[in-house]
Amino acid sequence: MKRRFTSTERKSLLCLLLSGAIMVVWGSLIAIHSDAGGWDFKAIFYGTHSLMRHSDPYNPAAMQQTYESEGGRCPSNPDGENLCRQAVFVCVNLPTALFLIAPLALLPWKAAWLLWLSSIAASFMLASLIMWAVAKNQAPKVSILLICLMLCDAEIVFELGNLAGIAVSFCVIAVWCFLEDRFVPAGILCLAISLLLKPHDAALVWLYFVLAGGVYRRRAFQAMGVAVALALPALLWVSHVSPQWWQELHAHIAAPHGSLNDPGPRSLSFDSADYVISLQAVFSLFQDDPRFYNLASYLTCGALLCAGAARVIQSRFTKRNAWIALAAIAAFSMLPMYHRNHDAKLLLLAVPACAILWAEGGRLKWPAGAITTAAILATADVPSAALLVMMKSLNVSAAGLFNKMLIVFLLHPAPMVLLTMGVFYLWVFFRRTAQEKQESVARQIQPAMV
Repeated sequence: MKRRFTSTERKSLLCLLLSGAIMVVWGSLIAIHSDAGGWDFKAIFYGTHSLMRHSDPYNPAAMQQTYESEGGRCPSNPDGENLCRQAVFVCVNLPTALFLIAPLALLPWKAAWLLWLSSIAASFMLASLIMWAVAKNQAPKVSILLICLMLCDAEIVFELGNLAGIAVSFCVIAVWCFLEDRFVPAGILCLAISLLLKPHDAALVWLYFVLAGGVYRRRAFQAMGVAVALALPALLWVSHVSPQWWQELHAHIAAPHGSLNDPGPRSLSFDSADYVISLQAVFSLFQDDPRFYNLASYLTCGALLCAGAARVIQSRFTKRNAWIALAAIAAFSMLPMYHRNHDAKLLLLAVPACAILWAEGGRLKWPAGAITTAAILATADVPSAALLVMMKSLNVSAAGLFNKMLIVFLLHPAPMVLLTMGVFYLWVFFRRTAQEKQESVARQIQPAMV
């Protein structure tokens, strides 16, 4: 006999679906009426078209020629044109992403764009539904609140059509498949695709399953095997058309001062709602030198991740502890290198962990709820836009220690909130695994004493 939904579950499901509808309608309207609508997807769509025409997708001039020859136009105003040139013509997507998008590139632009938006909506809704299904038995009200907050405020994913909409959703789906031991082959394929589209979003999740050992390590290696099998033809294709693609891609990712992807205060996106949320953006305020802010970010996150990795290896695997660890990983994944708000939808993985701590009560209940909510809001689109308006009204610059601290903690809070969240869940993971180890030792000693 099939289990029926309770009244609370039906109401929660309705809220979730309504929030998803808001995301789709609002995001689609913005994409249609905004000059920047679809820019991220245009970069990969026309990059793949360039490859099909045996033209170098990592050469901005070649990309512009492909874009304009197919009827594409940039905004006529100087600022919009400059942003368009850096967002569309400067391809920072991996060859594997171009290869996976190739079937869509065979379609006309409007058909491909509609299908891409539909894919983002479907995959993100599915990821949200399964995270709700995991968390609802622990803390139904808290879990639905967190997920609806994220769904209602994800319009930039639609406006730009960024790969994160698919990569993050597939990563979340893969985690559910592995931990719930359901549809495992689909989970392996989803994790492989996520790694191929945006490896910096899914890499730490993949590494966690490797370190967890047992069947999870086998599944992680199977996902990597699928990814390698798909990556080989992609690399051969791109290398044939553009032998120097690696040097060109590296030059684009290096993000010279003042470019769109520069994490520093001179970036074109520094005064936008879609600012860089990695720790590089924080350290760059105090010394705008890549050699400094990259090293500082790597050392800070590396020390915490190494400590966490060692504890994962030493501790016994449990599903509840896995969700706690994945909540920390979701936060830390955003911090060492370039990420933006759309990548932070990976925080869906933190909802089950927050629900577990909330249901257990005690002193960790409210800190878990407050920190997780703060992280979701700090990386949401509307709060970021509101803080941008505040920054402009206050005329805050990146000069002066007071202004820098104001930017870090109030106007661009995402990196520090994510760091706080990562440290909190890492501490909880350490605490729980230490307690479990002590209890295991006590159980072994007790029979001997009797």
